[in-house]
Amino acid sequence: MSAQVKFFTGTATKSLAEQIATAYGQPLGRVNLAYFSDGEMQPSFEDSVRGCDVFIFQSTFPPADNLMELLLMIDAAKRASARQIVAVLPYFGYARQDRKDKPRVSIGAKLTANLLSAAGATRIMTMDLHADQIQGFFDYPVDHLFASSIFAPYIQSLGLENITVVAPDIGGSKRANAYSKHLNCEMALCYKVRKKANEIESMTVIGDVSGKHIIMIDDMIDTGGTLTKAADMMIERGALSVRAFCTHAVLSGSAYEKIEKSGLTELVVTDSIPLKQESNKIKVLSCADLFANTINRLLHDESISSQFIF
Repeated sequence: MSAQVKFFTGTATKSLAEQIATAYGQPLGRVNLAYFSDGEMQPSFEDSVRGCDVFIFQSTFPPADNLMELLLMIDAAKRASARQIVAVLPYFGYARQDRKDKPRVSIGAKLTANLLSAAGATRIMTMDLHADQIQGFFDYPVDHLFASSIFAPYIQSLGLENITVVAPDIGGSKRANAYSKHLNCEMALCYKVRKKANEIESMTVIGDVSGKHIIMIDDMIDTGGTLTKAADMMIERGALSVRAFCTHAVLSGSAYEKIEKSGLTELVVTDSIPLKQESNKIKVLSCADLFANTINRLLHDESISSQFIF
């Protein structure tokens, strides 16, 4: 007899969770989130989860309460005798801290993985990790989804000719190369030197962008400094248009203002993180169907990787 499936969501990505549940055909379960007077939270499930396969949706972008809420919900499901607990993190926070890049710093991604494990998660589902090796931080299955299955069809629907895919930094070259092969177009690379985190000292581009429609690919956009500076540089060098495709719209600080003033024609993101405000230059593509299809394949023991185009 197969276990019953239950869907629950934290407060951070409630809208996306509702879309995933609708696409799958499974209503969201009831969760009560109580707060003590000092702000401490206590989630509780209003539906029985005993012996169930429980999916908990929550992206872990700041504030840290989003991560803490997810951990408490996982712990509650474990203590309520759930059979399997799948933590669905469309955006995996702290993923940029995947190694010691200087002395005496933490490895936040590993710590987050340890916390999820200790809370009681038995499987993780996420999308476009900042570093692929984060999957190795877990001792149980990680379903790593790719937004390329959302972005690539949209790029092709634009009907652009003379496309060049650009990696905004060296770390994104592997991702950009996969897009350029799929789209059968050229690739260029931005090289940047940072003074410190979120602050660029200099930038140049390796490759020809003159007379091209530029497609920049990245896993996230935070302050927008790199992408907007790169877009302006491409336009100065003769690019016809510049579009950026970033899975996770962190968009902190003055990011929205930078995007509006930049040479970007369009910024395309997913709804793994809800937008803080509207912008004429930002287009949101939903990842709800991608997660719903993946959950369906998981529960029916079907291949997950076969749904990705590259």
